[in-house]
Amino acid sequence: QVQLVESGGGLVQPGGSLGLSCKAPGIVFSMYNMGWYRQAPGKEREMVATITWSGTIRRGDSVKDRFTISRDNTKNTVTLQMNSLKLDDTAVYYCHADPRWGGPEYWGQGTQVTVSS
Repeated sequence: QVQLVESGGGLVQPGGSLGLSCKAPGIVFSMYNMGWYRQAPGKEREMVATITWSGTIRRGDSVKDRFTISRDNTKNTVTLQMNSLKLDDTAVYYCHADPRWGGPEYWGQGTQVTVSS
């Protein structure tokens, strides 16, 4: 199986920062578009940020001024730097790998991010 491993989730106060990391050792990392998605209780999973193999970035409207996505192809890692966190950012965050040729996509198990005082 291909396994994406997320890390960095946890509890953070409103206004604080948190960094998430996704390690993808089971794929040819540079051939995949990568992304972060999140799902809060009672809500549909939403795109947080994506970054293509070539570095093109998309970010969700609610996070585009606060979050930054990056990738390091030498480490098979994609990161999400979250700043100015809000209560509504509380969700399970999932790492996603999408082959640009239309092959199988992969999801991580998710990591919980809780923003609370």
